[in-house]
Amino acid sequence: MPDWSKTEKTSTEDSGQKPEFAEKSVENEPKTEPDAKDGKVPDEDIAKASDRKADWFKTLERLAEETGVEDSIAWLKGLGRKYWIAIAAAAFVVFLSGCSAAYLLTNSPNLADPDQEIFVHVASGDRAKDVAKKLEQKGVIGNRHLFVLQVKLNGVADQFKKGTYTFHGNMTSDEVIAKLVAGETTVIKFTIPEGFGIKEIAERLSKEGLVNKEKFLQKAKDFAPYDYIEEHADVRYRAEGFLFPDTYTIQTEMNEEEIMEMMAADLDQRLTPKLRRRAKEMDLSLYELITLASLVEKEARYDEDRPIIAQVFFKRLELGMPLQTDASLQYLMDAPKEDVLISDTKIESPYNTYQNQGLPPGPIASPGMAAIEAVLYPADTDYLYFVADRDGHNHYSYAYSDHLDLVDQVR
Repeated sequence: MPDWSKTEKTSTEDSGQKPEFAEKSVENEPKTEPDAKDGKVPDEDIAKASDRKADWFKTLERLAEETGVEDSIAWLKGLGRKYWIAIAAAAFVVFLSGCSAAYLLTNSPNLADPDQEIFVHVASGDRAKDVAKKLEQKGVIGNRHLFVLQVKLNGVADQFKKGTYTFHGNMTSDEVIAKLVAGETTVIKFTIPEGFGIKEIAERLSKEGLVNKEKFLQKAKDFAPYDYIEEHADVRYRAEGFLFPDTYTIQTEMNEEEIMEMMAADLDQRLTPKLRRRAKEMDLSLYELITLASLVEKEARYDEDRPIIAQVFFKRLELGMPLQTDASLQYLMDAPKEDVLISDTKIESPYNTYQNQGLPPGPIASPGMAAIEAVLYPADTDYLYFVADRDGHNHYSYAYSDHLDLVDQVR
């Protein structure tokens, strides 16, 4: 048991003092025998008894509020004249619960994966029961009511420090409380690589314990905090491509939408006035810019390839050729393939750039700045074809026959 669990507790046996509630027990009540003159109980004795009853109920109501048993106290109030017996029984139950709380809490299983990092934010003004509810919801503890009781018994209910904490699924309640009392807060960092799609972002953030995957994907369907995130038919996730891939640091708890807003704001700030003017000069909307950049991002593994691939795409668009990018087919698949098949090129979808001319309905991934700048400043070449070898390096050609020869050589 940590040292803090022994502080701020006083033993009534060691001090020689009676417990505070002992002075209000049935044994110590002033007897309300009839007055010798008229056989009636004096008014002042009735008033004292009423005050004692009110004090008991205030104490029980406070305990009920902290441990979540308000309904039980309401039931006790309805017992009328028998309330003293009921209070004694309730006090006995509370006593037994207090004796066993530490054992139950430190040995009760929680719901989280032992290896999973779980982030919980304690806000300014959060009470012990508020923190306990968050811990229970995240699977850090098994029972919030017992947790609150243990916190109260250890006298540390008002000692939790605000901030964001990292917990693990195999922590005991003692360890959880010790961390909250010591104020061992953490700074959360997460990284989204270039080329991640919405599903991959949701999966990573879910594994980091930062979002609910299903809620994140649901929010992403209609997320559009900026006007240039256009609405198009057949788009799976409106947020696709507009959550910038970067390393993020957060110091407070954020929900799914707030994390998306942070990532979208990062992209918006990086689209400087200079870059926006350049897009306008090229007759590209920002939506088209990000869509093209996402294709370049998925096709190019190395920086030197990005401007050339961007040029190939522009050349094909200029000639009215289909873009024929495998990346658009991969977007339609449940899992990526090393090589797409001829049958894959026949998939019926607006995202199939083998079957449809022009750009797909929207971005297929989150492009980094290198891909965005490659679209804005493409290479000065006339290549129409490219193929990547097994190491990810691309080989270019002007004629289709030369392209087929390269495919045979590198594949």
